[in-house]
Amino acid sequence: MTIAPERTATAPAATKRELAEEAMRHSWFPVARSVDLATPQKATLLGEKLVVWRDGSGAARVSSRRCPHRGGDLSIGEAKESSIACPYHGWEFAAENGACVRVPSLPDQAKIPPKAKIATYPAVERFGHVWTVLEDPVRDMYDPEEWQAVELEWLAADPIDSPVGVGVTVENFRDVAHFPFVHKVSMGPTPEVVEPLDVERDGLDVWMYRPLNAGTGEWAGDGDCLMKYHCIAPGLASITYDYEKYGVRVVAGFPSPVSYDHVTIFWAVANAVDYRGASLEENLRIEEMVYLEDVPIVEDLDPREIPWDHEVEEFSVPADLFTLNYRRCFGDLMRRVEGRAADHVGDRAQEQSRVRA
Repeated sequence: MTIAPERTATAPAATKRELAEEAMRHSWFPVARSVDLATPQKATLLGEKLVVWRDGSGAARVSSRRCPHRGGDLSIGEAKESSIACPYHGWEFAAENGACVRVPSLPDQAKIPPKAKIATYPAVERFGHVWTVLEDPVRDMYDPEEWQAVELEWLAADPIDSPVGVGVTVENFRDVAHFPFVHKVSMGPTPEVVEPLDVERDGLDVWMYRPLNAGTGEWAGDGDCLMKYHCIAPGLASITYDYEKYGVRVVAGFPSPVSYDHVTIFWAVANAVDYRGASLEENLRIEEMVYLEDVPIVEDLDPREIPWDHEVEEFSVPADLFTLNYRRCFGDLMRRVEGRAADHVGDRAQEQSRVRA
């Protein structure tokens, strides 16, 4: 008898949109402001319902939000020393591993259902926010090189809801051709013609250097400075201002995907500890003006995320050089995740071969 070779189904190739979403599942995003953790906070990241809270030691924690008993919402529960308690029946889940450690209605705690647990995720506090990642991260947590030699004081702003994706949001942050049309109030008159852009790219990072002329906008009295634009795929976009007159200050945006094409824009400002210009609060006020001028334009963009699969036609010009390089960075991130997935498939195939042997 002849045994036919085993057939394996070949899954269809992933679309670039699917790769983009998968890449974001392996990337760090903020899910809450650190200052808000006096009580547990509700968050959603790529459809995953989360609770962000602080345990008794002061450590930030990120866990799944649904209690596995009867579906209580842990974001309205109580943070305890080393656990979080459900508001419905008081079940408690350990901060470290999510295991259920107490069921108040049980006289014998040894009879806690052994599979009762919630998912837990990494939590890192940086730039005034709590960051997490849903799956094994494909890169380290963000740490821009231009901030490493400067002691910065951060002030996290009120988050902004925006019905577009991470890519579109980052491109809006770093697009320079829209200034004279969208930011007439915050920036004052600015030239429509965009000078040649000084752009550098390395892996997942892209930088651009531009001089800021004081102009007539809200910053007119601050004098000229050098601006260092920096994007790190998928979701950090910053400007570091270096004023000869005042020193260094920063504005940074961290769009966090509620879903593929809907973000919460977490963002913050920072001043070097020796900055001699306006206060953090004043800089935040002005930068918020810029953000809010963008909102009514961006929320009506079509499509709501970068058309990775070329589902619509786009045309680009030299003024788009920085954002085009950001897309290349995001593409590199997708390839990293795709390569890792291929490695895992290969490892499984080898393991199955050894088992059959």
